[in-house]
Amino acid sequence: MLKKITLFFLFLNVSFSFGQIGGRYAYQFLNLTSSPRQAALGGKAITIYDEDVNQVMFNPATLNADMDNHLAMNYGNYYGEATYGTASYAYTYDRHLQTFYAGMSYINYGTFEGYDENGQATSDFTGSEGALSVGYAYNIPYTDIHVGANAKLITSTLESYNSIGGAIDLGFLFIDERNDVNWALSIRNIGTQFTTYSGIKEKLPLEIIAGVSQELDHVPIRWHLSLENLQQWNISFSNPVRGEGNIDGSTEEDKVSFVNNALRHVVFGVELFPKKAFNIRLGYNFRRAEELRIEEQRNFSGVSLGFGLKMNRLKFNYSYSKYTLAANTSLFGLNINLQ
Repeated sequence: MLKKITLFFLFLNVSFSFGQIGGRYAYQFLNLTSSPRQAALGGKAITIYDEDVNQVMFNPATLNADMDNHLAMNYGNYYGEATYGTASYAYTYDRHLQTFYAGMSYINYGTFEGYDENGQATSDFTGSEGALSVGYAYNIPYTDIHVGANAKLITSTLESYNSIGGAIDLGFLFIDERNDVNWALSIRNIGTQFTTYSGIKEKLPLEIIAGVSQELDHVPIRWHLSLENLQQWNISFSNPVRGEGNIDGSTEEDKVSFVNNALRHVVFGVELFPKKAFNIRLGYNFRRAEELRIEEQRNFSGVSLGFGLKMNRLKFNYSYSKYTLAANTSLFGLNINLQ
């Protein structure tokens, strides 16, 4: 039974993680997007430095005093019955130095029919995972350098098997105010399992992301460029469907070029009217586009879009991300200024 359950969730994690990176680690849900705004920008924007408290989940260095007493809640449906949500809150004790963060994320995989090794039906089972996090950020005096860290307690239940783990995130942010350029680095999910599912300790989904963004001088646009999964150079995989047949009946393996693999690390997004009450966001995830595209058919995998609408102390956010012809996701979010 455990083997079948493990194989199922490995397959599900592969779908969530868009390819080869998935299926190798425990707690893959930690690398899901944290908000509709981030999803609309391609999924890995780590340079946003404003009142959006959602950003702290992916880069703790973005935590700042403008987020004081702000609450963000997000929810979305993924494939099938899977649902995912996050919540974030920031509090500033001292407007110059002491800003703190608390957040949570969860995913519920729904209900599944259980079968034993002989194919006989057993009882239905569920699976869910969650994480509680606290964070802190610090602006190094007399500099434009910000550093931050999150600590996370992780729980996972898959059928009757449970696991508990812990991890930390480290974030760095440099703000070039003269050119309105932000540079960032985030090292996420450095940690371990405290208790395992069945006695075998698994690695956490460590990820290193670098990013840069800039708001243009005379155009109301801010562009975002992120380089994801820098901890591993080769993130491509050979798709057997795209292999070329030889005259002798054999199939030549699909080869991924150096440039193609390099592009799979790239996520690009633009935000129109970033400082206005209404924002429009567009993003493109190169790895998602390449790994989920269909031969000889355009399905716009990798494209994402969304918007934000601010009304007094409330801001509503929405994103739509294209995966395949049969699987697309929508995320809904609400940011509340409690002051």
